[in-house]
Amino acid sequence: MASELEPEVPAFDQSLPECSAEKTAGKWLQATDLTREVYQHLAHYVPKIYCRGPNPVPQKEDTLAQHVLLGPMEWYLCGEDPAFGFSKLEQANKPSHLCGRVFKVGEPTYSCRDCAVDPTCVLCMECFLGSIHRDHRYRMTTSGGGGFCDCGDTEAWKEGPYCEKHELNTSEIEEEDPLVHLPEDVIGRTYNIFAIMFHYAVEILTWEKESELPADLEMVEKSDTYYCMLFNDEVHTYEQVIYTLQKAVNCTQKEAIGFATTVDRDGRRSVRYGDFQYCEQAKSVIVRNTSRQTKPLKVQVMHSSIVAHQNFGLKLLSWLGSIIGYSDGLRRILCQVGLQEGPDGENSSLVDRLMLNDSKLWKGARSVYHQLFMSSLLMDLKYKKLFAIRFAKNYERLQSDYVTDDHDREFSVADLSVQIFTVPSLARMLITEENLLTIIIKTFMDHLRHRDAQGRFQFERYTALQAFKFRRVQSLILDLKYMLISKPTEWSDDLRQKFLEGFDAFLELLKCMQGMDPITRQVGQHIEMEPEWEAAFTLQMKLTHVISMMQDWCASDEKVLIEAYKKCLAVLMRCHGGFTDDEQPITLSICGHSVDTIRYCVSQEKVSIHLPVSRLLAGLHVLLSKSEVAYKFPELLPLSELSPPVLIEHPLRCLVLCAQVHAGMWRRNGFSLVNQIYYYHNVKCRREMFDKDIIMLQTGVSMMDPNHFLMIMLSRFELDQIFSSPDCGKRLSSELTHKDVVQQNNTLIEEMLYLIIMLVGERYSPGVGQVSATDEIKREIIHQLSIKPMAHSELVKSLPEDENKETGMETVIEAVAHFKKPGLTGRGMYELKPECAKEFNLYFYHFSRAEQSKAEEAQRKLKRQNKEDTALPPPVSPPFCPLFASLVNILQSEVMLYIMRTILQWAVEHNGHAWSESMLQRVLHLIGMALQEEKQHLENVMEEHVVTFTFTQKISKPGEAPNNSPSILAMLETLQNAPYLEVHKDMIRWILKTFNAIKKMRESSSTSPVAETEGTVMEESSRDKDKAERKRKAEIARLRREKIMAQMSEMQRHFIDENKELFQQTLGLDASNAAVLDHSPMVSDTTLTALGPAQTQVPKQRQFVTCILCQEEQEVKVESKAMVLAAFVQRSTVLSKNRSKVIQDPETYDPLFMRPDLSCGTHTGSCGHIMHAHCWQRYFDSVQAKEQRRQQRLRLHTSYDVENGEFLCPLCECLSNTVIPLLPPPRGACSRLSFSDQPNLTQWIRTISQQIKTLQILRKEESISNSASSKNSENMDELQLPEGFRPDFHPKNPYSDSIKEMLTTFGTATYKVGLKVHPNEEDPRVPIMCWGSCAYTIQSIERILSDEDKPLFGPLPCRLDDCLRSLTRFAAAHWTVALLSVVQEHFCKLFAALVPDVYHGDLPCILDIDMFHLLVGLVLAFPTLHCQDFSGISLGTGDLHIFHLVTMAHIIQILLTSCTEEDGMDQETPAGEEELAVLALYKTLHQCTGRALKETPSGWHLWRSVRAGVLPFLKCSALFFHYLNGVPSPPEMQVSGTSHFEYLCNYLSLPNNLIRLFQENSEITKLLIESWCQNLEVKRYLEGGRDAVSYPRESNKLIDLPEDYSSLINQASNFSCPKSGGDKSRAPTLCLVCGTLLCSQSYCCQTELDGEDVGACTAHTYSCGSGVGIFLRVRECQVLFLAGKTKGCFYSPPYLDDYGETDQGLRRGNPLHLCKERFKKIQKLWHQHSVTEEIGHAQEANQTLVGIDWQHL
Repeated sequence: MASELEPEVPAFDQSLPECSAEKTAGKWLQATDLTREVYQHLAHYVPKIYCRGPNPVPQKEDTLAQHVLLGPMEWYLCGEDPAFGFSKLEQANKPSHLCGRVFKVGEPTYSCRDCAVDPTCVLCMECFLGSIHRDHRYRMTTSGGGGFCDCGDTEAWKEGPYCEKHELNTSEIEEEDPLVHLPEDVIGRTYNIFAIMFHYAVEILTWEKESELPADLEMVEKSDTYYCMLFNDEVHTYEQVIYTLQKAVNCTQKEAIGFATTVDRDGRRSVRYGDFQYCEQAKSVIVRNTSRQTKPLKVQVMHSSIVAHQNFGLKLLSWLGSIIGYSDGLRRILCQVGLQEGPDGENSSLVDRLMLNDSKLWKGARSVYHQLFMSSLLMDLKYKKLFAIRFAKNYERLQSDYVTDDHDREFSVADLSVQIFTVPSLARMLITEENLLTIIIKTFMDHLRHRDAQGRFQFERYTALQAFKFRRVQSLILDLKYMLISKPTEWSDDLRQKFLEGFDAFLELLKCMQGMDPITRQVGQHIEMEPEWEAAFTLQMKLTHVISMMQDWCASDEKVLIEAYKKCLAVLMRCHGGFTDDEQPITLSICGHSVDTIRYCVSQEKVSIHLPVSRLLAGLHVLLSKSEVAYKFPELLPLSELSPPVLIEHPLRCLVLCAQVHAGMWRRNGFSLVNQIYYYHNVKCRREMFDKDIIMLQTGVSMMDPNHFLMIMLSRFELDQIFSSPDCGKRLSSELTHKDVVQQNNTLIEEMLYLIIMLVGERYSPGVGQVSATDEIKREIIHQLSIKPMAHSELVKSLPEDENKETGMETVIEAVAHFKKPGLTGRGMYELKPECAKEFNLYFYHFSRAEQSKAEEAQRKLKRQNKEDTALPPPVSPPFCPLFASLVNILQSEVMLYIMRTILQWAVEHNGHAWSESMLQRVLHLIGMALQEEKQHLENVMEEHVVTFTFTQKISKPGEAPNNSPSILAMLETLQNAPYLEVHKDMIRWILKTFNAIKKMRESSSTSPVAETEGTVMEESSRDKDKAERKRKAEIARLRREKIMAQMSEMQRHFIDENKELFQQTLGLDASNAAVLDHSPMVSDTTLTALGPAQTQVPKQRQFVTCILCQEEQEVKVESKAMVLAAFVQRSTVLSKNRSKVIQDPETYDPLFMRPDLSCGTHTGSCGHIMHAHCWQRYFDSVQAKEQRRQQRLRLHTSYDVENGEFLCPLCECLSNTVIPLLPPPRGACSRLSFSDQPNLTQWIRTISQQIKTLQILRKEESISNSASSKNSENMDELQLPEGFRPDFHPKNPYSDSIKEMLTTFGTATYKVGLKVHPNEEDPRVPIMCWGSCAYTIQSIERILSDEDKPLFGPLPCRLDDCLRSLTRFAAAHWTVALLSVVQEHFCKLFAALVPDVYHGDLPCILDIDMFHLLVGLVLAFPTLHCQDFSGISLGTGDLHIFHLVTMAHIIQILLTSCTEEDGMDQETPAGEEELAVLALYKTLHQCTGRALKETPSGWHLWRSVRAGVLPFLKCSALFFHYLNGVPSPPEMQVSGTSHFEYLCNYLSLPNNLIRLFQENSEITKLLIESWCQNLEVKRYLEGGRDAVSYPRESNKLIDLPEDYSSLINQASNFSCPKSGGDKSRAPTLCLVCGTLLCSQSYCCQTELDGEDVGACTAHTYSCGSGVGIFLRVRECQVLFLAGKTKGCFYSPPYLDDYGETDQGLRRGNPLHLCKERFKKIQKLWHQHSVTEEIGHAQEANQTLVGIDWQHL
């Protein structure tokens, strides 16, 4: 930013702090013209305080402004010191019973689903927790910011409007004037100052000139200082703005990002400060750079004094908002000032001026004044009403401003509509007084001006701008929805009149939609351009709820309903009045019936799917029936004028269109049509589309002759030719008909029959059938669950929502389904109760084709399981309402019977593809429906009534002449035995059974009993025959099965005989593996010991393994080719007790001693799959080559990073980055004869110390002799070599070359990953890193086993077992490929940490060493010394003494750090041997530390803490020696339960009383303890100068999460971004490892890591988890796994709702609670170091995850 031209930032004027607020206020009190005085004060001081340079300091400005500018106003207002004045006002004030808390972005809000009047009524967390609603069903969402809490608003809640906090003050509800609580003089002064200040703020904010101020604010001397001010728009992206700024004002990218962020947040930011010329130049660059594609960015060059006044204006508005918080009286005065008409008449009040200038203001200014409106006008009920009227009067202008503006809805004043229109009393008032319904609809229509010749909306070829505008116009529909959301209970005449006016306007809107987007069938070639269809459907979807609500309003008043019905019918007739103009009339006749209609072919003419007017009429018609208006006032209704054929025409065309699309006749019309049909049936639209079309047809049929209807329907389906020609049976005998046409016709017949089934069977809409709304929902749920069990969210999605987002499901679900809870994964499921299955209707009208076949299969399967026959008969339907009662006659009409007979005839004749089974199935269903209907009629018949429904008689009559076809009944009996109809047999049988039952009923009701007809007899006999036939078939099948089974077992036996030797080998192999894992019999009787001279000897095992790449088998031997395991090495902080520690410079860091806080270790894991080393090498080379090719082709990441040596295991695709060589037991390779007389600890330490001394002298010699000539050779002679020690001896490496290479490969990989350095196999730290990885991995596995209370040697997963074995053997063998002298030097240093010598100073003190790492290092480095020692000390002895030495050091460590406070549980029992020994040791320590240790606690307590502290170390050691020496574990340690302390000690050849180690070697231990305690660090610790890790170390856990998710949301909403001063973070993300909240996914918190920008989470993983992180994204409720910069995945969160489902993205808003098991699962992944592996699998499974820029999160 800083460029030479910029003037120095002038300091603040020195006179400012002296300016006294009290004096100024006193001056104002005397003034005659107060306005002038105040303005002069502002003109003088504002430019001195604000905007004094390029980078203003807001904090400093605000304090000065408070002192110089706002202070005097507060003094003036109170007439005394504001500190006292305001508190007096506050005490006098009665607190409001409205909460009015304005929500911050991301804050949790709660809406009660039982009591809220509509979903926009919400509570803040505090009010919610103190209200009755917390025990109801509620929804929780995160606020987008800007709304406020409705607590205390009685109109928002059906019950419980107050929470505990706001309830206190409801005793005196009567409306009183809040001004009575204020003193007279304060009222006057407040009025004056508010009027001046509010006016000043409005004037300066709406000021449009760029370089001069209003006259009364002009300064005397004007400086030439300007700002180049950049404004926000929603067109340009962040990147464009950043790039442009870098060019225009040559700043760095960081600065540009800062500017862009501020511009996005506040709406504007000055990007340059200087003289006019200098700023103008920047402006031109910005405009030039951004005007290429879109409109340019808005930039203004403004004089600094204007900017100063505007900034102060905003400060003033916030100040006003805070002042009125002290008293309702002050709020009332501000409202009066704001709404007072100005001098210019209409729209001149201050509030109007702000609203009308809304779209000219910048984001920051808008949100400040919206906040002020909310806290003033909307909180004062009297003025809320007045403000609502002003808002409604300006509604059209505000909306037009919003539509042309480009800011989001939440920054527009139009967004306040939700606060006003949803208040029922205000909404009614605005409808009656301002005619708002009509205004909203008219405004909406005005914005959609594109119409076609018929005046319908036309959305063809929408330009981008129009589409953008259309999106914004839709917000008007929302306003309409808000107005209608609460239905009126009492209607006044005014309300009726104004509502019907609005209804007229609404009909006009629907009329413009009736028939829009008409389509014509493409014949010949495919359509070229897909027509625009989405806009029309978007409109339809948005209006769906409004249409439903309009109907609900009409239903609530009979007069309104009648008027609305007439109006709607009139509009429909206007739309289709000229019904027969262009279409010629024709006459159809079938079966002696004839009807006049018009010629119209859906497949040739235009047809439209949008018919909102017809559908609204259908809805109103149902309401007439439901509210019984149709029966009460028939004379007021135009029912006689209705022309049924006109009513049904368009809906019928629409349904025929769907049928033809399904029959494949419209394929050439492309996807747009398929999509339209899909949405027409979809749950979002069907309520006001498909369902209403069915109702409209039902309305038509109930008012006309069913025969006529069927004929018109046949004609529209274009099937009249087929059914009307007399020889329809022969229709397809000729070969002329094209196969496709036959197929199409078959489908059309099926669809037509389906439509008839729907017309008769769908009676579940209240008003059509005698049902309630809950019956309708129940039926929907039953049919959804008939397909498959479903989760709650799936069910909710498949049910239509009402305007309150409710489906009504919860009220009925218990009655029809059982809930099954979820396990560790998956979700809770609802299963249909078995007794509901009888209500299943195969032809349910909301099934899609796929759902129907799934449901059919599921139901038949269920019936088979219950051993029932598989017929799916139609369920019994509820009776129709009287208005629709005549509908059932369609079933027994002649044309219907004729159609049935024809189809049955085709089935009997069974010729080729002339008919289809599903056609027959539908006919059977229809017959079943008719029989059920007749049965119902007979059961419910009144005395002396004749049942007119005589279907049974009609189907038993044979057909008419000429062709005398048999009766329907006879044909059914023929078909019952047709072999090709096996599936439908049960159904036909069910029909015949029902037929007989009805016959019986009729006979019993008539007097004379008639003998049973032969039909039944025939049926009985045929059934018996049938049973026998089935039995025979089953028997044959059983015999066949048995024969096959016999053959198979014979073949198996044969195979085993032939391949005997093979089987023995595999069995042998198993045994050998078993011996390694378990205990083979030969060692079972002795005690098993893992180390030392008494180590149990295990016979050599041969191990055979198979390579997964070439499938060859090979024995693992020292000299053979190397076999390797795929492995993954990673740095880890899972066990860390101190995450903040970072290796400063990895190149010089010495990892020899691991600190006890395990701050960062190296963990090795493996998937356990084995390959030849050369096979792996080849595989990895091919992966690398492929990667290079891929990089040239496309720039996607893969889930693994080849440059870092990563690859996926070829078998299981597990992420790996190196390989571990498989080795035979390494100690076997270098053990020599052992002699019986082995030295004890003291002697051994002396021997080793001498050998170390020798080595050190030799080293020194070498370094000297290298520098000087060999003068001091006589020195050499003085050096006495210890006996049997040959330091010049170099052992031969037993391993083959390929194994050596693999040893180096894995060693280098561990070193590279563990230290984050470049690979270097020569580096002396390589062996240290290998030992460290071995130790750390064993420690982490011991930790997991202890946490889960599993036994140490229980059955480990074999991949873990293989990994540990290979890793330990590798670490033990690695010294053979390292430099002998290097490893010896490591050993000397490690040894010196316990047994000090003169050569190694400054080693860490005993408190700062992790003993297990030390043990592993010493044991594995010892062979380098031992191989040169020929004195006969065995390697085992060395192991044992090292182990004892380290154990003793560990015990001293524990005693020094153990917390010695008594816990009062002093045991009375006499002290045992252990207790006494510990006490003695403690006394020794006490002396050695110079009495700095605390006083002696009880022996029992001490022994207990020693045992507890040393146990983890012993367990790790047992694992280590078990894998090192291959001694099987004692069986007692393979089961859990008991404490294994004694067994552990035996296995590790330790005495049970560990303190005996000290007693047995007392002379040397005394010296050692003294030397350990002399260390300065130990002294510092004991004096309290530092702390140390105490034992046993606590196991790390992920943080504790709250039970209720909303407390997390709340915590996150209070979190603001740490970088951009107090701004709310957009994506707050919680680290589950350490509990830090981070501001993720935003520019403000990016940091640089290894030269590239990374987001806050990625940066945090490196400091907290050494590259691996587990986060919870609070707003999305998603768990995020990150590893490195390119790897990440989302994981299902541990929070579930009551239905056992997660809610990622918080879309559903059900309350969420912590599921402990799922959280444990995440924790286990972390403990097992499997996070990276989990990410790898997720990214392989889902390629979209690979493309995400994880490093920016």
